Amino acid sequence: MSNRCDWAGPEQIYLDYHDTDWGVPEYDSRALWEKLILDGFQAGLSWLTILKKRDNFRRAFAGFDPNIIAAWGEDDVQRLLQDKGIIRHRGKIEATITNARVWQKIEQRVGFDTYLWNYVGGRPQLNHWKAQEDVPTFSDLSTQISKDLKKEGFKFCGPTIVYAFMEATGLINNHLVTCPRHAEVQRLVRD
Repeated sequence: MSNRCDWAGPEQIYLDYHDTDWGVPEYDSRALWEKLILDGFQAGLSWLTILKKRDNFRRAFAGFDPNIIAAWGEDDVQRLLQDKGIIRHRGKIEATITNARVWQKIEQRVGFDTYLWNYVGGRPQLNHWKAQEDVPTFSDLSTQISKDLKKEGFKFCGPTIVYAFMEATGLINNHLVTCPRHAEVQRLVRD
């Protein structure tokens, strides 16, 4: 794919992620939660590191089923701290368990998918960035969502993490206008 977003590459796993996953509107509550958790684990690291470990994360975290993870305790934290296939950061592991419990409350109350998509009126914000250096690392909206998630009890969800999450899950379309995926992902929006 020519003219893809500047950040994609050169490794094939990165190119594949850009070309098939990044920016595609995600409407599944569990999948949204998984991506938010992975973005939290990415804090301070490269996304490439997370991509290379994503299957290990899915194995270690029971397929990112928040209903299973919400019941976990210290024994599970210790088990995960020994797992060389994931990022072994106690705070992020403990936050994942806490965030699973918060997800359950939001899911029961309104649906985690509805909760998040309501911020953009159910449709992705369509941006028209021409160059990678024009793309911000956070926005007023990501700051507001971060603040609201923290009020709910979420951890590791600062404005920059939330902005990256919004890009990844299609809450905003941040593919550069020169990238073929800009138009392609827009066609995937639910009417």
